[in-house]
Amino acid sequence: MEKQTVLITGANKGIGLETARQLAHAGYHIYLGCRDKERGDKAVSLLHSEGLKDVELVLIDVTSEQSVQQAYDELAKRIDYLDVLINNAGIPGDFPQPATNTPDKTFKDVFEVNVFSVARVVRIFVPLMQNAPNPRIVNVTSDLGSLTLHSDPTWRHYDVKTAAYGPSKSALNNYTIALAYELKDKFKVNMVNPGYTKTEFNNNQGYKTVEEGAAPIVENAMIDKDGPTGKYFSDYGITPW
Repeated sequence: MEKQTVLITGANKGIGLETARQLAHAGYHIYLGCRDKERGDKAVSLLHSEGLKDVELVLIDVTSEQSVQQAYDELAKRIDYLDVLINNAGIPGDFPQPATNTPDKTFKDVFEVNVFSVARVVRIFVPLMQNAPNPRIVNVTSDLGSLTLHSDPTWRHYDVKTAAYGPSKSALNNYTIALAYELKDKFKVNMVNPGYTKTEFNNNQGYKTVEEGAAPIVENAMIDKDGPTGKYFSDYGITPW
């Protein structure tokens, strides 16, 4: 049986790299999406050294229309269709982010990567997924995008308020709902929150390991045709909006 294929953006380190590792162990053929060739080559070599040979580098800068299109053209030459797209690339933006004093540039930079770039990658890559038997899209989000949790003073992260990052994930969640509805006849499209995971992304401040953070992403990437769509997941189950 032919191996299923998955493209993961921002996959040369952290949760993206660990997601690639776990899916490769599960028998998937991995396209490691990275914007920097040197870092991407190092990540691919690392996984190869672990015996995970079904891993290839795809150069992709999600903020560039030209780069995303080139990545699509390259993959379209290699495969008939893509089974899974994991939009993992994201940035926190400069901190702190007070609601009254966060500069325009921080908002623009964060929304460019966390929202606009996801929509860009989806728009360009969906045609390559149309012929997959069970196409899945996973958008990596955050529980900081939950308006319900942010309104609950008993929530463990209640005091973590960000003017740009959290709202970018709320916007991503809303976009994903629209995407899931539009593609409901065939695709499974969901949001996954890895949780507060110890990576470079947060200066290694998280309480979850990278293996734990990647696990719900991997689980959702592997859902079957009867799986959910348009949902917001964490490792504990459904996340409140």
